[in-house]
Amino acid sequence: MYTVVYSKNSIKELRQINQTIAKRIIKKILFFSKQKDIFDYAKKLKGFKNNKYRFRIGNYRAIFEIDTSGKIQILMILNIKHRKDIYK
Repeated sequence: MYTVVYSKNSIKELRQINQTIAKRIIKKILFFSKQKDIFDYAKKLKGFKNNKYRFRIGNYRAIFEIDTSGKIQILMILNIKHRKDIYK
């Protein structure tokens, strides 16, 4: 299980999304964080220095990084945007 941490930017982006959709996104991220192998649901992004991944949640994408220090595992949500805007 991962501890989910949202960046300031991702919180700002969530507030700009319709409340119903934002709740669904948060619920889905929580579901992903509880899975045994989170990478079954994620796709690695190409062209980034650090290992960044994305979750597909309907028409939205959540970009994230994972920090594993010892037994502490943190899922850091960096961005949440519509699929047409996320990769720009």
